[in-house]
Amino acid sequence: MAIFKRYYSRQGLWTLFLICAFPLHAWTLFLGFRDFDWVTARTNSWDAVGVVSYGLLFTFFESLIVFLAATLLGFLISSKWDEKKRIALMGVIFIVLPLWSILNQTYFLREMEPSEGVIGFYISTGRPLVALYITALMFTGVSFVLPTYALLTSSKVEKTVLEGFDRLSLLMILYLVFDVAALVVILIRNF
Repeated sequence: MAIFKRYYSRQGLWTLFLICAFPLHAWTLFLGFRDFDWVTARTNSWDAVGVVSYGLLFTFFESLIVFLAATLLGFLISSKWDEKKRIALMGVIFIVLPLWSILNQTYFLREMEPSEGVIGFYISTGRPLVALYITALMFTGVSFVLPTYALLTSSKVEKTVLEGFDRLSLLMILYLVFDVAALVVILIRNF
């Protein structure tokens, strides 16, 4: 338990949870409200509220799992750094990660297709799948390395990130109120 207290305080864990949960909840609400109209047209508004409620409840549990992973990965970061720097680093990583997932889902939801030039380039490499994996690895690597490097080398960036996390935390508390409302809706619908 002493090693745990050396890495995290209660406030630090709370902030990390809110940051891990933010992108997941924002995306779930976006998708829920995107689908609200067609679910209402197919059945009724109460069913649409139920669909959004189930999505929010699932996202809450997903957020707990992501938070647990972030907390455990935080133990790999040197304890010589102060807690705020570790929270900022884990928060940035666990915001970038869902953003890639959101981009991936958006690509398929909008039924986008690469241009003929892009397809031709990858085919011309002779190993298009390997070239796609290398491209994806480069983009994702850069998207994790650059913010991490900026955070670790600049106290100004760290301060800005932590201030941004404080602002997002207030919004995330509102999302947690939505989670409670979703639980109430699910209980009413099922009993």
